[in-house]
Amino acid sequence: MSMRPVEHPTIAATDPGLLAAVVAGEARLTPDQGLELFRRLPLAELGRYADARCRRLHGDVLRTYVIDRNINYTNVCTARCTFCAFRRDSTDHDAYTLGKEAIHEKIAQLVAIGGTQILMQGGMNPDLPLDYYLELLSSIRERFPSVHVHAFSPPELIEFVNFFDPPGKDLFAKCRWVLGKLQEAGLDSLPGGGGEIFATPVRRKIGLGKCDAESWLTVMFAAHSLGMFTSATMMFGHIEGHADRVHHMWLVRQWQDRALAEAGRDSASAWQGDTVDSTNSAASSFGHYKAFISWPFQRENTPLGRVRDWGAQPEELSAEFPGDIVARAFDWGRHDEVDYRALGPAAEQFGRRVRMSGASDYLRTQALSRLFLDNIFSIGSSWVTMGPHIGQVGLAFGANDMGSVMMEENVVSAAGTTYFLDEALLCRLIRESGFIPAQRDNTYDLLNIHDGQDSPDLRVKDWSTHRAKSLSRQRGGTSAARESEPVALTVTGAAERSRN
Repeated sequence: MSMRPVEHPTIAATDPGLLAAVVAGEARLTPDQGLELFRRLPLAELGRYADARCRRLHGDVLRTYVIDRNINYTNVCTARCTFCAFRRDSTDHDAYTLGKEAIHEKIAQLVAIGGTQILMQGGMNPDLPLDYYLELLSSIRERFPSVHVHAFSPPELIEFVNFFDPPGKDLFAKCRWVLGKLQEAGLDSLPGGGGEIFATPVRRKIGLGKCDAESWLTVMFAAHSLGMFTSATMMFGHIEGHADRVHHMWLVRQWQDRALAEAGRDSASAWQGDTVDSTNSAASSFGHYKAFISWPFQRENTPLGRVRDWGAQPEELSAEFPGDIVARAFDWGRHDEVDYRALGPAAEQFGRRVRMSGASDYLRTQALSRLFLDNIFSIGSSWVTMGPHIGQVGLAFGANDMGSVMMEENVVSAAGTTYFLDEALLCRLIRESGFIPAQRDNTYDLLNIHDGQDSPDLRVKDWSTHRAKSLSRQRGGTSAARESEPVALTVTGAAERSRN
C-alpha cells in the first residue's frame, strides 16, 4: 500500500519541483505553504497546477453534475448566525415547517425530471420531535425507494443531540446513536452544511448558537463510522483571514486521514480512481468525505452584510485586514483563545469589517483546495453563488464537478440573487469547457455519459428562447413556496459600496 504524501516544510511553496510532486500525489502542502501559494502564486499559474491535479485524478474527458433538489423542511432556527437571511423564530409570520405531503410533492417533481437525490436541510427547530424525522425518512423511503436522501447537516445533528438527549458516554457516541436511528429510517448520507469557517475567533463572531469545529467534525466522523459518505464545505469572504481558510481545509484533511485510516486506506492510494476494495471489510463499513465545496458569503439581507467593507476608508487601503491579524495570532489553532483587542487598533475592528470575495479570489480559493486537500477526491464548482460563467471557469481551476441543476434553493437565495439552471444548460456549460458532461449520483458513480446527439444540450435547437425558460430567480426571500421570474444568463452582483 502506498504511503501518505510527505510534507516538505523547508521547501518554498512556489518551488516547481514541490508543486509537480503535489500534482502527482507524492507531496503534501503544509498550512504555511498553502497560505504562501494562495498569496504569492499568480492566479493563472495556480489554476494550471490545480487543473493538472484534477486531470491526474479525473482524466481529461468527463466532468460531472447531479440532478437533485434542495428541500428546506423548516426555517425555524435557534441559532443567530449573522450571515443568514433564511432563519426565523417560530413566532414570525413567515415561519414554516413542511409536512410529509408537501415534501413528497417536491420529491415527485424531482423524480419527474430524472432526479436521483434530495438535499434536505432546515433550521434547528426545537419543536420537532425525533419521530418527525424518523417518520418523514421512512415515508420517503417507502414512496421513493430510488431517491438518495442526503440530509441534516452537522449543526442540525448537534441540536438533535441537545433536543433528544440520546444515550452515550460522549458526543461521538450520542451522535452515532441519533445517526443510527436516522440511517435505519432512511437517511443515506450527510451534507457538509454549517461548516462556514472553523477558526474559533471567526466562528464565535458569525455563528452564534451554532456548534464549534470539533463538534462539526465529530458528527461527520460518527457518520463515517456508520459507513456514510459525506461532503465538507467552507463559506469564506467575510471577516476571516486568508490563513483561516487554509486552517479550515487542514482540519478537513486531518479528519479525512482518520477516516481513511479506519477504513484501512491512505490518502495516496485512496484517490487513484476513488475505488474501495470490496474485499476489505473495514473499507466497506467506514465512510469518508467524498467532496469539498467552497463558496463566498452572500451579504444581502443579512446582519453581517450590513458591516462596512474593508478599504472603504482611505487609511485602510494600506493597512492589514483585521481578520488576517487575528488569524496570525490564532496560529493554526495553537492559540485557540485570542484576545484580538490586545493586538492593536486595527485588530479591534475584527468582526466590524468584511472583505468580500470576487471571482478571482473565489477561483484562487478553489484552486488551493484542490492542491491542499490531497485526500478529497471531488472538488465542486459553486456556480450557484458565483454565476454560471464563473462556475464554468472553475472547471479549469481544479473542480471536476458542477454540482446540481439546483431545482430549488432557499437559503442562499434569501441573501441575494441565486442562479438556477436546467440540465441542458448545465451540460452545455461543461461541454463548452472542453469536457463531456456526465450525470452522477451521490457517490460520484456515473449514471449517464452525454457523448451522443441525444444529450440534453445537443437536443436544444434554439438557445435564445431556452435560456429565458431555464434560468430563474426566486422572489420573496423566505417564503416556502415562491414564484419565479426569468433573468438573463449573466447576472451581475450588487455594486460594491461602503457600509456604515
